[in-house]
Amino acid sequence: MTAPSSHDILGTTVTMPVEIRHAQCFVAGFTADAAAVQRAIDSESGRPGTLRPLRVRPGRAMCMLVFVDYVDGDLGPYNEFGVCFLVEDPSRPPASPIRALRSLAKGDARALVHRLPVDGDFTLAAGRGIWGFPKTLAEFDVDHTSSVRHGRLEADGALIADLRIKPGIKVPDTTADTVLHAYSQLDGITRMTPWRLTSVSGTRTRIGGASLALGDHPIAAELRSLRLGRHALMTSSVEKITMLFENPTVV
Repeated sequence: MTAPSSHDILGTTVTMPVEIRHAQCFVAGFTADAAAVQRAIDSESGRPGTLRPLRVRPGRAMCMLVFVDYVDGDLGPYNEFGVCFLVEDPSRPPASPIRALRSLAKGDARALVHRLPVDGDFTLAAGRGIWGFPKTLAEFDVDHTSSVRHGRLEADGALIADLRIKPGIKVPDTTADTVLHAYSQLDGITRMTPWRLTSVSGTRTRIGGASLALGDHPIAAELRSLRLGRHALMTSSVEKITMLFENPTVV
């Protein structure tokens, strides 16, 4: 079946691919208990076991916490917080930790977007309606411009997360296309969406460098259940990203 070239979202036509002309973000990557991550993945799946966490060492997977500010794009400006798990290619046998790390080093990144609070009704409707991303509404207080990046997220009067990222070492800008395979699970359907990064500039990265406080919201409780590492494995911040969101395919 040919994917639609446009979608009607709240009375507005969204033409594919969706273009993001300017986004900025910061991310902290924590190791997590692989069995707990698998349970979290399966809790939202119509076919448990379809997606498997990428094991970066025996018994440990990767959980990425990311704040994104979509400054200029086809869905309008909005803030987003993602709880993402690095996952294996579901079409291939399970990988060893060494093979998994080699795959990441080659740029073959695959991530399940497990939780995705946002602060806009239109992007919520588009995210759920087009790509099956589990977007929910939340309140954001985010600083993407100070040397120490800071994001605080609340929903239903409860704190989800408060994250600070210390500055890292500047890495070269890139204009080469990179494709991230982003998976989503909504209403029992698993989808894969190609995110095509067309340029990335102003990136700083380092080992460690994160300070994370979790509140009493259910998402925070779920994060605690994952037994995140006491310290972030890595952190990064990016001043400007341009990218294209393609149509999804059902997995």
